[in-house]
Amino acid sequence: MTERRRERKRRFSVCALFDTERVMYYNRNVKTAEAEKRCAMGFTQQDVSEFVRENDVRFIRLAFCDLFGELKNISILPDRLEKAFKYGIAFDASAVRGFLGVDRSDLFLRPDPSTMSVVPWRSMGGVVIRMICDIYYPDGKPFEGSGRYVLDRIKRRAAGMGYSCNIGAECEFYLFREEEGKMVPLDDGGYFDVFPKDRGENVRREICVTLEQMGLRPERSHHEHGPGQNEVDFRYDGVMETADNIVTFRWVVASVARNNGLTASFEPKPVPGESGNGLHVNISLIKDGVNIFDGDGAMRRDARSFIAGILNRISEICAFTNPKEASYARLGAFEAPRFATWSRGNRSQLIRVPYAYGDSKRIEVRNPDCVVNPYLAFALLLNAGLEGIENGEELPDECDENAYLAQEGKYPMLPATLSEAKALAAKSAFVAETLGKKAAESFLEG
Repeated sequence: MTERRRERKRRFSVCALFDTERVMYYNRNVKTAEAEKRCAMGFTQQDVSEFVRENDVRFIRLAFCDLFGELKNISILPDRLEKAFKYGIAFDASAVRGFLGVDRSDLFLRPDPSTMSVVPWRSMGGVVIRMICDIYYPDGKPFEGSGRYVLDRIKRRAAGMGYSCNIGAECEFYLFREEEGKMVPLDDGGYFDVFPKDRGENVRREICVTLEQMGLRPERSHHEHGPGQNEVDFRYDGVMETADNIVTFRWVVASVARNNGLTASFEPKPVPGESGNGLHVNISLIKDGVNIFDGDGAMRRDARSFIAGILNRISEICAFTNPKEASYARLGAFEAPRFATWSRGNRSQLIRVPYAYGDSKRIEVRNPDCVVNPYLAFALLLNAGLEGIENGEELPDECDENAYLAQEGKYPMLPATLSEAKALAAKSAFVAETLGKKAAESFLEG
């Protein structure tokens, strides 16, 4: 075996592209730093082609999201892989919500080889792999309605200013079982409860193992506040990689739940009167190799301006971070904010600066829901922060009180309804510039 083939085998093993037993063996015997280094190398088109030939791959799933964050895919056979990489695979964009009309409906999917992973629950009697795709017009120009394209533009803007962005996501979801024809929460557990109050621990364990097999690195999981509510957090990554990972995560959770006779829900408020499902977005920004949120005492000027930029634009982008009517029933209770305020460690604020050290220093944006299109939401949050840095915006005073008890009018408030949020977004030049006017209008009309 050549040295290249040996190295490729090691990389695939580290990134969980083989069965669980081999992954567990590797995790026990290889240092984490070495594993991370190899995973960071990414997969090339040649890697994917050779893996397909050598590992009995039967189907290749080409995945993408519609404008609203819903996962779509088409399966191709291995003999179409070269064509997919070279030309793309055509599809009817008029049949995808928020894309194109029937008069100009051809778009092409081109797989990103760095996103390759095995689909563990479908890989019996032959391996099934999946890659996330970028989307192009027939003439080769990028499709403006692709969330990956939108996010990549903002990522490149950050790079032009000398910044790179890492994001960690905390994803909450409910598990339901069917009882007499009705969907009821799986258990009556609460925050950090254990079995028998927590009935979801085996499902969470299976979710974590599956995520590892698909190349994600889950860091912790637990029962959340609501009955049948759970949380699984995976390791932070680059802004595009984390958006891809959220899409994968939601698919894994829904699939594992269904395979266990359950239904998973990421809806903002699936159980009235109980805690809603949030997507807490942890953002760190790196410049010249230094995390701008690191350090004791007073924050750097650009760190303060980044937070100020998000607070300044948050109401205009709520239609994208909180895209459902039920989103606004979630805000204002159970640790979900309703005011555009910030603090250090106070969970009643929209943005908090958690107590942490080194590369764990970050800000946490607490209003988004798990049903977002993560590409659009991240693009808007990142661009708002960059605008704040560019304009040298001043950060308002820290809010130290319990914001859930604050009187209306004391602090800037988030929109109270989806219609209000959409009206603010429709008038926003910032939203149109960040997403592109056509994509923004299509989303708000959808």
